Amino acid sequence: MSATAVASAALLAGTLGAPATAADRTPSATPLAMTVSLRAGLLKEAKADTAATARTLGLGAQEELHVKDVVKDRDGTLHTRYDRTYQGLKVLGGDLVVHTAKSGKQLGVNRASKAALKVDTSPKTLKAAPANATKVVWAPRHGSPVLAYESLEKSVAKDGTPSEIHTVTDATSGKRLARWDGVETGLGHSEYNGDVDLGTSGSAGSFTLTDTERGGHKTYDLGNGSSGTGTLFTDDDDEWGDGTAGDPQTAAVDAAYGAAETWDYYKDVHGRSGIAGDGKGATSRVHYGNNYVNAFWQDSCFCMTYGDGAGNAAPLTALDVAAHEMSHGVTAATAGLIYSGESGGLNEATSDIMATAVEFYSNTDEDPGDYLIGEKIDINGDGSPLRYMDKPSKDGASRDYWSADLGQTDVHYSSGPANHFFYLLSEGSGAKTVNGVSYDSPTYDDAKVTGIGIEKAEQVWFKALSEYMTSTTDYADAREATLSAAGDLYGTDSAEYQAVDAAWAAINVS
Repeated sequence: MSATAVASAALLAGTLGAPATAADRTPSATPLAMTVSLRAGLLKEAKADTAATARTLGLGAQEELHVKDVVKDRDGTLHTRYDRTYQGLKVLGGDLVVHTAKSGKQLGVNRASKAALKVDTSPKTLKAAPANATKVVWAPRHGSPVLAYESLEKSVAKDGTPSEIHTVTDATSGKRLARWDGVETGLGHSEYNGDVDLGTSGSAGSFTLTDTERGGHKTYDLGNGSSGTGTLFTDDDDEWGDGTAGDPQTAAVDAAYGAAETWDYYKDVHGRSGIAGDGKGATSRVHYGNNYVNAFWQDSCFCMTYGDGAGNAAPLTALDVAAHEMSHGVTAATAGLIYSGESGGLNEATSDIMATAVEFYSNTDEDPGDYLIGEKIDINGDGSPLRYMDKPSKDGASRDYWSADLGQTDVHYSSGPANHFFYLLSEGSGAKTVNGVSYDSPTYDDAKVTGIGIEKAEQVWFKALSEYMTSTTDYADAREATLSAAGDLYGTDSAEYQAVDAAWAAINVS
């Protein structure tokens, strides 16, 4: 899927030397911290070689590759992500990742769809195109590719959440093939993190909430409106907010701080410069709607948007919410997990997983790391968090384990098993207390799982996301992707690799 196909998301509904030792393998296979210019150079090289790469992959003469992203490991291995066209038509499900050693030898390919592209693009019988539709090729994970229409319908839900519904229909029969929402919903003196340092621009009498150190990220005030960009926050003395929801600047402080911490996390921990890896900052919009109890990411505007909560008294700008929304952008720029079925659940889980990692990375006194999602925003009105990673079903709706019907569940609840996997991989099963919070995580098979720590678990998940997952990845594929990542990082005979395998078995994926 292209980044636009998963357009937007919300909180709710090195040098090779001597043989590496086990300890040495960890840094050699982790993503290299690339400068914007280095990444641009690698993208340019990949674009120049697309025709040769297509031939190497055995693609047909009517297929073209289009470079989407590139990741370089410290050992020189390249992971180049491509979208595909067929006779000039976008192929939904045509994305793939090519893995190439430093020597130039191709190491393997991950494909969203393995079927050969042989499609009649000018059939004798052709249904009329739906409104706002374009002709595409639909390449499902299972089954044969077909000529199709992709239509986009924009609207606003009853609670004020924007909607960008993508519908794919067979161009010859009119049968619906797929449907997903492109808006991925999520749920200074800051309200949630105390006094924090902010990246701002300007001079005395005219400061703006523009973070030049992080790609020019800007924070805007929608003033309880629900359209447009809003008004860029300004201040005379560069002291922002008062720590309460009563000051409109306070929500902006939390949103800007969350964006900065998430940017720093991806750069410091994974070597990624910005959401798309290109050094460009996104934008944040606060004070969306009236009594709007949600937050969301839209790839179409490359922005995070936050409501003020019930009674406009509790803005949804806590750190894990901000990191959750920004991570939807990272997913769109990498694997592009389509926002429905099992891939949609993995999309949501990725945002929860990376948000948790950001919270542990930031680790402020006011908001230390935990495996709870949305615990600061009191969205339920009783002090309980929105989601629990150690036992997702504690929220009353999320699933703890994989089952054959999981893909029919709302993506915010089908994310539960992957969240559970990540907790088990990080901390292990059974009773445990972390940063003052008590957990007691069960397993599907009643087997004990020993965790490897969140620092290693986050490396495994991000490497799997950015180098092995594709738009149609399901739970079985995610298992293989994380095992590949763990094998690269720590070796297939390592305790870490075995822990990944055990954690998947513990949620009924094997």
